[in-house]
Amino acid sequence: MAKVSVYSDTHYQQHIHARHHRFQADEGSDLGGEDSGPNPYELLLSSLGACTSITLRMYADRKGWELGEISVYLHFHRDEDGNEFIDRTLSCSRELTDEQRQRLLEIAAKTPVTKTVGRGTLIESKWQ
Repeated sequence: MAKVSVYSDTHYQQHIHARHHRFQADEGSDLGGEDSGPNPYELLLSSLGACTSITLRMYADRKGWELGEISVYLHFHRDEDGNEFIDRTLSCSRELTDEQRQRLLEIAAKTPVTKTVGRGTLIESKWQ
């Protein structure tokens, strides 16, 4: 379904290859990185936001709803007990009814990446 390779040849900078796309990740200077790309949590939020926006657009297109510009704002945070949360706020440039907004919130809760993050997908690691 999806494959990515990541390699690092210096410090915290990561080179990411996804199909024919190439980009970088890094830690910010406050954590000793060079801030040459998004940090891992920002990439996680980016995946969730992109999947949310794409899914909402697909759904709205099928329904014939005009959303205009879709924006997804995400914030990852921890409380004082270490519990982790992601706040997701949606907006679009076109007027929607309360019913449409409610339905789109329901759809956002069912996007593929939302489900993967929410259920805590098993990760198996091994050495090559």
